Parts: sequence; structure tokens; C-alpha cells
Amino acid sequence: MKAMVVDDSRATRMILKRALSSQGFEVVEAADGRAALDELTKTGPVDLALVDWNMPVMTGYELICEVRARRELDRMAIMMVTTETEATQVQRALDAGANEYVMKPFTEDVLKEKLLLLGMGRE
Repeated sequence: MKAMVVDDSRATRMILKRALSSQGFEVVEAADGRAALDELTKTGPVDLALVDWNMPVMTGYELICEVRARRELDRMAIMMVTTETEATQVQRALDAGANEYVMKPFTEDVLKEKLLLLGMGRE
């Protein structure tokens, strides 16, 4: 399976990439929503996108809205991974089309649990 990690923090991308690789994913990275959308437009959908909310150029929320508006990308599972903890923000992300929501800081076990919920993790 293929995953995309979209976060403006290189350290966060590395942590998520390592965790996803240990779960058998091939991982590509993008530093903002626009770069992610450009890559997805060129290469097609990934199985899973882990997306930060607060990024320059294009936010994760805007990226989710764009992905869900495009039929060729809409089948991707999307997990919002962010510091946004307000219930209204969580609901906005889910309403926009996120399948799961993980709040930073997170543990690898929490990430594995969410992957299992999406039918994409290993025990």
C-alpha cells in the first residue's frame, strides 16, 4: 500500500514515515497541501494520506476539500494528524471528508490503532 505524509514539519514527516513503513507502507512526502495535490494530480491517488491542518500555501483542511471534490482522488483514505483539538475543528475535518483524526502529540500505538480502524494496519 502507498501512503502520503503531508506536513510542513520535516521531523513530523520523518516520524510518520517511519511508523507507516513499519506497517508495510511505501511512503511519499509533501511539505504542504499544494505540493501534495500537485503530486497526486501527477501520480494518482495513494491508499492513505496523513495530513496536518496548519500548513503554509494550502492547509490540510483545504487539501481534504480539494481531494474529495475530485472523483479520481476521492477513494483515498484521509487521516488528519494535527494539533487542532477543538471539537468543532475535528467535526469540520470529518465533515470535509477525513476518515480519521489523530491529535498531536501521538504515539505509534495510537497511529496503529487508527490504521486498524481503517482496515490498513497490522496487529
